[in-house]
Amino acid sequence: MTIPTISEADARRLEEELDPEMSFRKLAALPSLLVGALLLILSLFHYYTAGFGLLEETTHRGIHLAFVIGLIFLVFAAVPARGKAVGRSSLLAPGGISLVDWALAAAAAVASLYVPWIFHDLADRVGNPNTLDVVMGSALITLLLEATRRSIGWGLPLIAIFSIVYAIWGRWFPGIFLHPGASWTYLVNHLYLTSQGIYGVALGVVATYVFHFVLFGVLATKIGLGRLFLGVAAAVAGRYAGGPAKVSIFGSALFGMISGSSVANTVTVGSLTIPMMIRLGYQRHFAAAVESTAATGGQITSPIMGAAAFLMVEFLNLPYGTIVVAAIIPAFMHFFGVLCQVHFEAKKTGMRGLTDAEIPKLREVFARDWPTLAPLVALIVVLFTGYTPYLAAFWGITGCMLLALAANRAIASVVFMAAVCVIAPLGLLRAQIPLGPLAVSANFLLFAIAGAFMIHGLATRKDGRAQLADLGDAFIMGAKYAIGVGAAAATVGIIVGVVTLTGVGFKISFIVTSLADTMARATLGLLPFLPFEMKSATLFYTLVLTAIVCILLGCGVPTTATYIIMVTVAAPTLGLLGVAPIVAHFFVFYYGVLADVTPPVAIAAYAGASMAGADPFKTGNTAFRLALGKVLVPFVFVFQPSMLIMVQGFTWSSFLSSIIGCLLSITALSAMFTRYALAPLARWECAILFAAAVPMIAASWTSIAIGLAIASPVIVRQVMAGRR
Repeated sequence: MTIPTISEADARRLEEELDPEMSFRKLAALPSLLVGALLLILSLFHYYTAGFGLLEETTHRGIHLAFVIGLIFLVFAAVPARGKAVGRSSLLAPGGISLVDWALAAAAAVASLYVPWIFHDLADRVGNPNTLDVVMGSALITLLLEATRRSIGWGLPLIAIFSIVYAIWGRWFPGIFLHPGASWTYLVNHLYLTSQGIYGVALGVVATYVFHFVLFGVLATKIGLGRLFLGVAAAVAGRYAGGPAKVSIFGSALFGMISGSSVANTVTVGSLTIPMMIRLGYQRHFAAAVESTAATGGQITSPIMGAAAFLMVEFLNLPYGTIVVAAIIPAFMHFFGVLCQVHFEAKKTGMRGLTDAEIPKLREVFARDWPTLAPLVALIVVLFTGYTPYLAAFWGITGCMLLALAANRAIASVVFMAAVCVIAPLGLLRAQIPLGPLAVSANFLLFAIAGAFMIHGLATRKDGRAQLADLGDAFIMGAKYAIGVGAAAATVGIIVGVVTLTGVGFKISFIVTSLADTMARATLGLLPFLPFEMKSATLFYTLVLTAIVCILLGCGVPTTATYIIMVTVAAPTLGLLGVAPIVAHFFVFYYGVLADVTPPVAIAAYAGASMAGADPFKTGNTAFRLALGKVLVPFVFVFQPSMLIMVQGFTWSSFLSSIIGCLLSITALSAMFTRYALAPLARWECAILFAAAVPMIAASWTSIAIGLAIASPVIVRQVMAGRR
């Protein structure tokens, strides 16, 4: 039976159906034009400020929030099912959008802009809000919760509501959670008028970093960079055993460089690879699981990663380049874990690779699409030469615009890359360059060069206007993709504000460490021969409990929100046990991402299942098993921080032991789950491989030697069986 390739339109439809953040309302012509104009203005606002200077902090965040919440009431229907049909215009619903939604959008914009408006008086108002302050704050909190519910679902708003209840009625909570409680006025003051709540770090990061990189990912895909990556993946990995599955892994790894969305990666790469895997003979649920698991790597793959990576920059006060470098090895281990299981599965079932006729020629792929690398090169060069992430995103977006409009993409891309690679490393982007009687910033001069190519393309290309319209659509779509993240970040500000107001984070830390200590003492009491110290055992159980909470919280809550909540609550716990801050942040980040393929709310796995026609729950279970590397790696880099490279106390010995131990452990467990290595594995061999893999997770030279010694009978038998 021939499995048809999924069209781009069908992939987009699945994306909107399965990801709440992309379940957009269908609009009639006139409101679509108005809402599109507002979305375009939002994108252009962020694009301009990224390149030519941000506004004052509170003003910038207020404008961003006003657009985000206001647009959500216009873009997302109150009930998603009703948003699938174009609304009819009437007296109570002008343009097909109800008067209630128009009023809510206007109220959200006013309440969001109120704080920037009174900014110069805030010093006198904080702690002593007047009636209007409380009214505006109450309105914003209510509208924000509803906007978040519409755009990402019930999970996060319910947590925020519970946080508010806890803050006000704390005197009714039992035991350690008891606190005096706060009045509504005091709570609104803390959440609305200070930087500890809605207008806090989370919203600031989305408004200054995340929005720009979401926009870059949409534009880069639009100009064909994703097509280049998929072509390279097919050319390099397609010929080997189980070819389409390996194309899926390699392609998702490359595509993840420009997209931080698990669902977007799944439907984009999966539209090509899932039908190919099914056609080759893979079971439908396995094909869907391979793609969705590989696609979740997009949030942990450098250089863009997910929104949480930019939050790390603010929370840890580290350069973004440090975060990017630290993520390289753990991301590789994730894809290696998926690749191992796919390879063993292919060998076990005799899956062939793609034929020469089915594989694109690498030379032809590059000949067609190599200019699309220019924006990514520009972004990386600017990012790693010490400039801010949003300026790097500005030049990446500018490069995408250039290639979308230029008459000769090859010449434009070469000139653009050359100019950026010369000016940025010299530190001149923000410097003034004397040009006769005038001094012009290099930033503006470089933009003028790119603009000249764009204007020339518009003037000479027959399809210039159509390309400009497509570019505008990409800016609109980028804003649509980002508004859900913006609402989630602001709502997380409510939760973080309650944590800082009540001190509940320290109470939770105490409970977790106490429980972990009890579990460690019980384990070492029953098994005194285990070669673990009490401190290491306590840390291990603390990590297990933290991982479980991250996965449970991540079910129905976006990764960004999960990360912020867990950093606020769990990172101090890990810090008490001696875990470095960057290591603790990466740990909760990885387990937050894992929720995308963990039932019962595995949105990436469900997207893959829909595309493959497979059972969603079975797909989710298989995807979790395939995500073995992402499960193990956080434990490895906690016990061997040198894996992250950018840590104090880095040594080459511990770095190499962490890599070797992790690779061996992942390989052993992959073979155990698949029941195949060089030949089929017996049950006793699987048991031995599991026993060997566990100590190697510690990734010290001693634990590696112990693991290899335990696995030696299986290794010998497999080598002999493989030769036969």
